Amino acid sequence: MNLPGPLPGSWDDLEAILDAGVDTIPKLLRHQESRFRERVLHRKKDYGIWQRYTWGEVYGQVRALAIGMAELGVRRGETVALVGENEPQLFWSQYAAQCIGAKVTCLYPDLTAAQMEYILQHSEAVLVVCEDQEQVDKALELEPKLGAVHSIVCWDKRGMWKYQHPKLLSFEQVQARGRSRSERYPDEFDQALAAGSGDDIAVLSYTSGTTGLPKACILTHRYLLEAPARMLGAVRFKPFTRYLSYISPAWATEQFFGLTLGLVAPFVVNFPEEPETVQDNIREIGTEVLVLSPRQWESLAALVEAKMMDAGHIRRTCYDAAMGVGRRVNLSVLGGGQVGPGWRFLYALADLAVLRHLRDSLGLQSADIALSGGSGMAPEVFRFFQAMGVPLRNIFGTTEVGLLTLHQGSAYDLETVGSWLPVHPRLGTPIEYRVSDEGELQVRGGVGFAGYYKNPEATAKKLMDGWYRTEDAVNLTERGELVYLERVEDMRQLADGHRYPPQFIENRLRFSPFIKDAMTLGDTDKPFVAAFINIDSSTLGRWAEQRGIGYTSFTDLSQSPAIRELIRQELRAVNDLLPQSSRVRRFINLPKELDPDEDELTRSRKLRRKHLEQKYAAFIDAIYSGAQEFSATVPIKYQDGRTGTLNATVYVNELDQSDAGRAAAGALGAGSRLAQAGHA
Repeated sequence: MNLPGPLPGSWDDLEAILDAGVDTIPKLLRHQESRFRERVLHRKKDYGIWQRYTWGEVYGQVRALAIGMAELGVRRGETVALVGENEPQLFWSQYAAQCIGAKVTCLYPDLTAAQMEYILQHSEAVLVVCEDQEQVDKALELEPKLGAVHSIVCWDKRGMWKYQHPKLLSFEQVQARGRSRSERYPDEFDQALAAGSGDDIAVLSYTSGTTGLPKACILTHRYLLEAPARMLGAVRFKPFTRYLSYISPAWATEQFFGLTLGLVAPFVVNFPEEPETVQDNIREIGTEVLVLSPRQWESLAALVEAKMMDAGHIRRTCYDAAMGVGRRVNLSVLGGGQVGPGWRFLYALADLAVLRHLRDSLGLQSADIALSGGSGMAPEVFRFFQAMGVPLRNIFGTTEVGLLTLHQGSAYDLETVGSWLPVHPRLGTPIEYRVSDEGELQVRGGVGFAGYYKNPEATAKKLMDGWYRTEDAVNLTERGELVYLERVEDMRQLADGHRYPPQFIENRLRFSPFIKDAMTLGDTDKPFVAAFINIDSSTLGRWAEQRGIGYTSFTDLSQSPAIRELIRQELRAVNDLLPQSSRVRRFINLPKELDPDEDELTRSRKLRRKHLEQKYAAFIDAIYSGAQEFSATVPIKYQDGRTGTLNATVYVNELDQSDAGRAAAGALGAGSRLAQAGHA
């Protein structure tokens, strides 16, 4: 298909889009549909068959749904809430609501009814669009408390044939009402699109709430066009590149990529059949652009390591040799070095025999752009994928001000989160940055921070003379690349005055296939660093079975002497990277798995530190009192909502303080020069 005009996915093409008067997401959808009507926009696997939806078909679905929402009584400026897994209907519902001037808030599908209630109440949602029976059940449970909600819409009706509720409608019923209304008011849809403005609120994106109730960040249409467009100034996306939509649109990153760049670039946006089949679906799709959270990349790395742990001697030897060659060659190129013909030949053999099969098994053989976004991730994870031949890059930003930095070009420093992204001059001002005396990154530029919905106090705290306070502790390298250290509030200082970055340690611990999560301990009233370890029970379960180590439960496994010794070895390896004052001296394997439903983690699996410190206060006391073991009682919550307690004997484990960490000063000191001000 020959495409007239500038190549899609470029800033020149973005210029043409802006020249056409596009200033909202619905206008963008209409403009691009007129160009690519017969091309595929969305693909979803249902019952083993990939269903394709062209731009024209998607536009028709959105139009009918939008006018159907208007028929239900949704008005400009009101809120439509969406809850479900990533599926075409979720995207169509967001576009539809925005077409009639409503704003949207997306909820994580695994939220409890109580967690949903806060967001639905705070956002003043008038309509809730649900995926299936599970989400409808939660919405109906809350319905008596949600006076503003007048309609609940469901797109997957399986198991709901007996449901009778005056507010409950199917997706098809709403679209049918929309088509009927369009016959009576044929100009209504176009008039609604024309009435939209770039300054209208498009999305309320709720922050993860690591320190309390989540705040609703206001994302305008202008913001959603500008922030993702920064990527077009740094990366050339092939038109109609295959993108996997896996991270929830409740996270702003998917608003940038799947929902907005998917229209601008444009992408062919693919949706997994089920969350459980995503690995197989990635492979089938031949994904070319993939954005995952650090935890998801860490899980993939741990999966490979776990499989190799089960492999025979010959396979393991081949794997180690091939990855060694991959590290030597790919990391040399990444550092700007030259690779001789001998190493290139060895790499070709390693790739042919092992590496391409590893990439293919993970569905990453076709990945041209692989990104990790969100919280920090250990450089070891990046090196692991780079050695395999996967061009994994870091992208860094915030919900409030958008994407800020990216690993760019063919050579970049894996200890950083990249260099600054450009801003299209017609959409915003260049990003400016500075680092405060406390090491906090502050930025301004782009479209700017629009504030938190119904929370002027929180908005004011985030702004200082027009600068947005990220609350992230950073350094800058001599090349100007950003080094993310920690949340400012999470930088810790021990009783002797030594400061240490918890995430730096935790990220490296999570690279272990045996550790699912880790939380460091130690504050101004504590003499040393300690840690809570959340073991990876699936990997360690196999490890224990191979060695004839019996266990009956997660608790039993976590407190096994052999498991405690294995985790001790993993901690020693990380301590080797750390200076003396930052090394972990004592640790506890938690007797239960950390769970978002118990407010121990956010939905994106970030630690809720304050809650954990309160809940496990007795564990902390045991660590710093010198105890060797203690009887623990931990409150727990079952999936059906029931509560109970876990009683267990928990062991406190020591780490010897030999002369480790000789290489540590370099690890923590990388990029230690603080920039007082800068301009991207």
